[in-house]
Amino acid sequence: MPAPDATAATNAPDNAYPPTDRTVPTRSRERASYDREVVHAILDEGYVCHLGFIRDGAPVVLPTLYCRVGARLYVHGSTGARPLRMAGGPGAEEPGLPVCLTVTHVDGLVLARSAFHHSINYRSVVVHGTARPVTDPAERTAALDALVDHVVPGRAADSRPANAKELAATAVLRLDLEEVSAKLRTGGPSDDDEDLELPHWSGVVPVSHTYGAPVPADDLAPDTPVPGYLTRL
Repeated sequence: MPAPDATAATNAPDNAYPPTDRTVPTRSRERASYDREVVHAILDEGYVCHLGFIRDGAPVVLPTLYCRVGARLYVHGSTGARPLRMAGGPGAEEPGLPVCLTVTHVDGLVLARSAFHHSINYRSVVVHGTARPVTDPAERTAALDALVDHVVPGRAADSRPANAKELAATAVLRLDLEEVSAKLRTGGPSDDDEDLELPHWSGVVPVSHTYGAPVPADDLAPDTPVPGYLTRL
């Protein structure tokens, strides 16, 4: 992993991640942010990340669940999955797995008068680092509870904990937030001046996700109440 740029690290404010060669974008640098609160907010709003790594000399990108606990990400996986074996699980190929983890939210479709200036309003985070398996039993239990609560806050305490067989089949990877950047686009289209008189509609179509009413399982007892943490969604 390249070392963070010394000048950037020195000049970075206390509430920001220091930029590095890998976290400074080559295009639209003005959209980049290293503010910890911005980065954490984007991560906390997501459910699925994409975990990229090299396998047998070729890139692999896998979608998986994750959660943030302080300055650390936990990624859910299977004990039989190759990322865990490569990261240091049974039959590990190397101690720790160099990864690139990404999370993206689409906030709007940006429609310009010209096809070239069409875009998307988005918020994204890219994390570079080395993922390692969580082997400490207490940290592993806390991480699994955090993963459940990240999806639905309060759910971990309102469900049966994993038993020994389930724990044996479940893996958690840890990735410290050190080399991190966010990138965002907001606002309307950037139409060229010469296109402003064209008759085509121009603007933004907002995109958002919503939660529907909880649908009970077919075998749920009819008098089972909907938990408060679900109604609060």
